[in-house]
Amino acid sequence: MQDKRMSVTPLYIRKADQRDLPALVELYQHLSEGDEKPGLPLAEDIFERFGVYEGSAIIVGKVDDTLAASCTLVVIPNLTHGGRSYGLIENVVTHRDFRNRGFGRQLLLKAADLAWAADCYKVMLMTGSKKPETLNFYLGAGFEQSKTGFQMRRVPVRGDA
Repeated sequence: MQDKRMSVTPLYIRKADQRDLPALVELYQHLSEGDEKPGLPLAEDIFERFGVYEGSAIIVGKVDDTLAASCTLVVIPNLTHGGRSYGLIENVVTHRDFRNRGFGRQLLLKAADLAWAADCYKVMLMTGSKKPETLNFYLGAGFEQSKTGFQMRRVPVRGDA
């Protein structure tokens, strides 16, 4: 039996388009199982509004016809650092059947490349996970754990995924 970490299955990475929305909404269940799903009309409206943020992208990775992984990059205008924007990565998810193959890392590196192309001075992300394998995943992708994050929420925190 072949170790799936050694898989040479190619991942096709690109920016998402509206045709990806049904599969993307389903993929997010692998991020937060049981999370409330938006209906397709709402997802289409949100996707359209997302385009207002120049340089931002929902990045998807497909294996054959299956959406295997995704992350979101939002480029945020900024008045410090000479007016250079910064990038925020959110919703990093890989379908359970495609984990431990390096796909998430590839998407994070693509998001960073897009942030640099948009002249961001930094790209950052946060995770609520305390699992060593999750933290090591982000460290292995080139991120450093260098700041303390705080948040105020209207929606309860989900369990550690």
